[in-house]
Amino acid sequence: MQQKTVSPLRWIPTAYFAMGLPLILLNLVAPLMFSDFGISDTQVAFWTSLLILPWSLKPFWSPLMEMYRTKKFFVVTTQLLSGVSLALVAMALPLPDFFPYVVAIMAVIAFSGATHDIALDGVYIHELSKTQQAQYIGWQGAFYNIAKVTAMGGLVYLAGVLESQIGALYAWMTIMGICGAILVLLGLYHLRMLPSGGGAAAHADGTLAATMRETGQVFLQFFRKKYIWIYIAFIVCYRFAEGLVIKIVPLFLKAPIAEQGMGLTKNDIGLYYGTFGVVAFIVGSILGGYFISWRGLRKALFPLCCIFNIPFAVYALLAWMQPSNPVLVCGAIVFEYFSYGFGFVGLTLFIMQQVAPGKHQMAHYAFGSALANLGVMLPGMISGAISDAVGYRAFFFWALLATVPAFLITWFVPFTYPDEKTAAAANEE
Repeated sequence: MQQKTVSPLRWIPTAYFAMGLPLILLNLVAPLMFSDFGISDTQVAFWTSLLILPWSLKPFWSPLMEMYRTKKFFVVTTQLLSGVSLALVAMALPLPDFFPYVVAIMAVIAFSGATHDIALDGVYIHELSKTQQAQYIGWQGAFYNIAKVTAMGGLVYLAGVLESQIGALYAWMTIMGICGAILVLLGLYHLRMLPSGGGAAAHADGTLAATMRETGQVFLQFFRKKYIWIYIAFIVCYRFAEGLVIKIVPLFLKAPIAEQGMGLTKNDIGLYYGTFGVVAFIVGSILGGYFISWRGLRKALFPLCCIFNIPFAVYALLAWMQPSNPVLVCGAIVFEYFSYGFGFVGLTLFIMQQVAPGKHQMAHYAFGSALANLGVMLPGMISGAISDAVGYRAFFFWALLATVPAFLITWFVPFTYPDEKTAAAANEE
């Protein structure tokens, strides 16, 4: 009971920072690290894309977590596990054949991070009233994105500084060690500050078989929804081009000019991509929400798809022109990230308002989000092989062609539920 009196501001910012850190490390920082050690783009893109699979599969084991221990137990345990695993990554880097060992350890971090997300969202929903959930949602999103700035901005920049002093190996060992220490310290902090979030006590009478049967029914009902196969195609196509470029962009920015890259240092990438870019993403996300509230989702969706996908042309232009002006390069990256944030809210709200509604809204929203992650992971797995085969210039051209299905399906996608703007217009008529 004492834990419930703790202000949410004493655990929401730190817990959602801990949620964002492992995903960003595996998804965006690890490709830069592996590139420094001479791993090919093909391997980097394939394995770091495969590592995000647990975030797509997490709805399948989330019901089991209701039966064993509290949500707080899973949050704290996974933070400690991820922290220790990052320390093991640091220790594995000097090994002669380090790559498979590091990928295996990162797979543990991925499952731990996905489990952490399930449990923490459960704590948030269980412990806060609907009014409080709305009140603190901004803090949740802000600190999740601060983890992005910290990892892709500050830590990548620090890696560049350390590399010039102690070499790439010890620089990355230090970065992984720092990240591991942060997560361990956060786990110990949340051991004291985090409320329980409910869990096993509420499901003490349940059995594993009954839980799995219930989960199966929820899963089947998702695929019986009206237009669901069109919606699945829409979710996958909307982010397909993003899935192609997201792994390659950091490698492209770092690659030498002679190899069709931009020749940026890690300091530059940390500043342009991981700091200014993430800030632009946050601003774009906020403005995108206001745009939807003004136009209504149905009228806003196609413009949002265009704003989300067309700016990937930035990287095609950079690859072909290879400008040396840092302001121009930074401005191009900031523009693309702003557009990415602005357009991404369209997909999120579509899943929330068209895919999820029904008897099992929370579970079906999780399924929709998992499909969105899968839509990024699958093209990401092949992006490195395509890039290595055709070079960066042709690769970004093909990525632009990959946006065409998104435009087509967004133009024709049906709506099951009218949005507020459409409903209001119908009532006036």
